Amino acid sequence: MAPPPQALLKQLVIGGDAQQRELSGDEKAAVLLLSLGPDFGKPILEELDEMEIKVLSRAMVRMGAVTQDMLDSLFAEFVTTISSNGAVSGNSESTQRLLLSFLPADRVDAIMEEIRGPAGRNMWEKLSNVQEDVLASYLKNEYPQTIAVVLSKIATDHASKVLAVLPEELAMDVVRRMLALDPVQKEILEKIETTLRTEFMSTLSHSKRRDSHEQMAEIFNSFDRQTEARFITSLEEANREAAERIKALMFTFEDLTRLEASAVQTLMAKIDKKELAMALKGANDQVKEFFFSNMSARAGKLLKDDMEAMGPVRLKEVDEAQSRLVATAKDLAARGEIVIAKGKADEEMIA
Repeated sequence: MAPPPQALLKQLVIGGDAQQRELSGDEKAAVLLLSLGPDFGKPILEELDEMEIKVLSRAMVRMGAVTQDMLDSLFAEFVTTISSNGAVSGNSESTQRLLLSFLPADRVDAIMEEIRGPAGRNMWEKLSNVQEDVLASYLKNEYPQTIAVVLSKIATDHASKVLAVLPEELAMDVVRRMLALDPVQKEILEKIETTLRTEFMSTLSHSKRRDSHEQMAEIFNSFDRQTEARFITSLEEANREAAERIKALMFTFEDLTRLEASAVQTLMAKIDKKELAMALKGANDQVKEFFFSNMSARAGKLLKDDMEAMGPVRLKEVDEAQSRLVATAKDLAARGEIVIAKGKADEEMIA
């Protein structure tokens, strides 16, 4: 017994058998729906979830023309017989008309807005990356209702951070408004986006200047070991003060030894042990001992065995493994899962 149309359509959306066709799985599903039209396509689309609908909609918008031969091959696969009067063309208008046949207008607008990739969508992503105290400082001068709309559109974790630094009375007013927030009219949302873009983001981009030494430290962190040493040596000869400042801002593989025990445990839980073995192959004894001391005796022995079993390895592979471990540590710190000490050892405070 043949599977129902919606079951086969779902299979196509997630990557069904292409059977030597040039169309991808989501494009095949999109062609079928455009060919079926709103009346016959609606029962199938109602069986799909929102993510599948978005996948289909993107395919429809980007697909363009489909030839008669492509249609004939596709119809032969999907059903035993179906008639066609020619080629179909996928575009924004036809996609939107089809979606409107079975979805509310506001939901269709949201889907189409995301597919088209307007500046508005990018705006909320950009706001989610603005430091919370900077965003809160701007928003606290806006109407509470406007703040509620903005915080409802940005990433939830970032919205919580912004709320936490807003004046308490204002923050509670915003919370109440967010709880009672109705769908925002498109015109109002566009006006808020425009205001944010012209009054806030443009000012932020002009006023936010990165420290050149900090930027250079990140560049040096990306060098392999020999290139880094070469540039640092040359810079020390030309400008020792700048070189020392850059070195103070750099975070290297050796700096991992400044992590607290709990942070090391978190880091080692996130990394591949073979990657750690490769990284330690080129490390000094102090770094090796630091990592071994933060493992059980059995885990340490297994790691040493892995390192010995590797035999000679290329320095480039060691450098790459160490860089990946440093990058992982930085990612964990950015997410607040670990804390990386900023100062050098002689600058740290002890009790």
